[in-house]
Amino acid sequence: MSQPFLDRRDAGRALAQQLLRLRGRSDVVVLALPRGGVPVGYEVALALDAPLEAFAVRKLGVPNHEELALGAIGSGDAIVLNDDVVEGLGISSDRIAAVVERERRELERRERLYRDGRPFPELEGKTIVLVDDGLATGASMLVAVRALRQRRPAAIVVAVPVAPAETCATLRAYADDVVVTTVPRFFGGVGAWYENFGQVSDDEVRTLLNQAALRPAS
Repeated sequence: MSQPFLDRRDAGRALAQQLLRLRGRSDVVVLALPRGGVPVGYEVALALDAPLEAFAVRKLGVPNHEELALGAIGSGDAIVLNDDVVEGLGISSDRIAAVVERERRELERRERLYRDGRPFPELEGKTIVLVDDGLATGASMLVAVRALRQRRPAAIVVAVPVAPAETCATLRAYADDVVVTTVPRFFGGVGAWYENFGQVSDDEVRTLLNQAALRPAS
């Protein structure tokens, strides 16, 4: 089976075609989850003629098994825990607190780095298009939605190139809309749907966000 997306920029262009109903609206803001969501979000923002900003979320990895997520944190002190993982592995509250503290420091560092001195956009009453390069469990996206609700937007639209059906169903209970380009019957992981799924650097994130910020206002 061939992968539907060449890379994240290609995936963003495909995703943007499903969001054109939002093009040109002054209330639309595109927020991308760094790092991988930013190249996708850049293309979406370009197609919609909308501002782009990063919204940092950090996965909480199980101690000594960081690839397994026990939850995620996001701006605004939002936190979502995977109770099945926490209870199944008997992870204590002290160990969870230590992981949260470490990831909170990294989240704050990235926010300072990516924003490059720009103030975070006002989101009250806005329609937020919340973008990532794909979803597996959706834990990071869910914590982002919960954190953004605290800013009183008019609507939150989750938009990703690829995600399994069960994750889409979960997010529809929290977001106002969920837009997905590809919902495969057999998922196999986000990276399986890209020809090029290399790591996105902090420098690339900053460059794309700065380019978006320099675009003339419509």
